[in-house]
Amino acid sequence: MIDLSVFSELAGMDLGAMADKPTALQPGQTEASTNLWASPDGRLNIGVWECTPGRFTADRADNAEFCYILAGKAVMTQNDGTKRELVPGDALMLPQGWKGEWEIAEHVRKIYVIYG
Repeated sequence: MIDLSVFSELAGMDLGAMADKPTALQPGQTEASTNLWASPDGRLNIGVWECTPGRFTADRADNAEFCYILAGKAVMTQNDGTKRELVPGDALMLPQGWKGEWEIAEHVRKIYVIYG
């Protein structure tokens, strides 16, 4: 049977309590997330994540991630120095092996799809 799950009000959904961001490059940065769906084998996950302003490192060595920005503003910098600004309505693909840094300029909320 095909799963026709529908997720509503993602921009305003309560994600629970904010917690310290483990890969933050400065103290005080927090994040929250909720997983909306996972494949039976656990390799594919879809959810909503948000983060307060600050900088953190990201490493997609073990998985790939698709992101759709719902709110906020961020600048992503790849390890080679390439930068990309992200605003609401932007989508991006981080292929397996991507490494870099996020700089959250304004509280960000995104939809994520992680495969790994």
